[in-house]
Amino acid sequence: MNAPHVRRAGVTGIGVVAPNGTSTDAFWKATQEGMSVLDRVTREGCEHLPLRVAGEVRSFDPSAAVEERFLVQTDRFTHFAMAAADLALADARLGQADADSAPFSLGVVTAAGSGGGEFGQRELQRLWGKGSRFVGPYQSIAWFYAASTGQISIRRGFKGPCSVVAADEAGGLDALAHAARAVGRGTDAIVAGSTEAPLAPYSVVCQLGYEELSTVEDPARAYRPFTDGACGFVPAEGGAMLVVEEENRARERGVQVRATIAGHAATFTGASRWELSREGLAQAIRGALDEAGCAPEEIDVVFADALGVPEADRAEALAIADALGTHGRRVPVTAPKTGTGRGYCAAPVLDTAAAVLAMEHGLIPPTPNVFDICHDLDLVTVRARPAELRTALVLSRGLMGSNSALVLRHSAIE
Repeated sequence: MNAPHVRRAGVTGIGVVAPNGTSTDAFWKATQEGMSVLDRVTREGCEHLPLRVAGEVRSFDPSAAVEERFLVQTDRFTHFAMAAADLALADARLGQADADSAPFSLGVVTAAGSGGGEFGQRELQRLWGKGSRFVGPYQSIAWFYAASTGQISIRRGFKGPCSVVAADEAGGLDALAHAARAVGRGTDAIVAGSTEAPLAPYSVVCQLGYEELSTVEDPARAYRPFTDGACGFVPAEGGAMLVVEEENRARERGVQVRATIAGHAATFTGASRWELSREGLAQAIRGALDEAGCAPEEIDVVFADALGVPEADRAEALAIADALGTHGRRVPVTAPKTGTGRGYCAAPVLDTAAAVLAMEHGLIPPTPNVFDICHDLDLVTVRARPAELRTALVLSRGLMGSNSALVLRHSAIE
């Protein structure tokens, strides 16, 4: 009797719109070079606010990426998502003909931290300044955390499983795991990921209540996790979308499987209770390794959560050691987000994109702006480190208490 076919989920397309590049190639070039693009916030209306430094996407023209009829209905975070989805689908060579021929075999999963604050602010200003007759009808949908999933699926004609993970930062990894499981249950391909746009004044004011937010004015010192100078995280906009596809189908189409999503697990330990995140993150790592059938010593690189809060950084370093044993003190660790900012749900998706690219190029990108490490980690700094990378571990934690771990394997590893 033949064993049942196991459907495995692979990454076949990557699309990036990030502070350090609005294409995957530009993103990877800046990431491997350890380029930091953190700078003073320039968004109108933010000049008087305590947040001084952020990762802004400054080279993105939404009118060049999105049709006008969709543009007027949507917020900046959805503009990023639609543009990144287009790039990922083109990379995976999935076109409109594929959607037209089998629309129920294609779906969308996104994660969102806050939704469309910029669109909402504009409409509220019209309400207060001019009256209710000047508020557009799209205010009811553009702010919605599910808007990106909805607009991508409508625009592309995807009628397969579509959903949104409404969560804090760890939701970005959870969205990729949802996509992989949908593929395992029979869907051919899912566009999955997250983009965020938290730098409108309304959105920034909402974030000022986070004790973990950095208000340092020097871009080179504002986000320095795992150091004595750690003073919180710097927020960022942008993000990434990936095409997660059934491996055999991809190979039948003649498309390269860039990496496989081998394992995932998530836990919850409570808002800002960083001392508890040690146990919760370690448990998530163990669960992801178990699902992947992966031994701790098989992990070749860890992409760290890297919050930039001393007790949170200490908890993460200890969690890696707890879950990976003695290997946890030797495995290379990196946090390239210190050069772009921490884009909430989008941050771990960008880390996942970077992990796939790192395995392809045999190069661990460095952690910008970080030098004086005060934790027992082999943190890659200053310059990229060549290495044979077969398996990568991506970590994420949220300010509200979520912990998530994702194991990726290089496409050559069976």
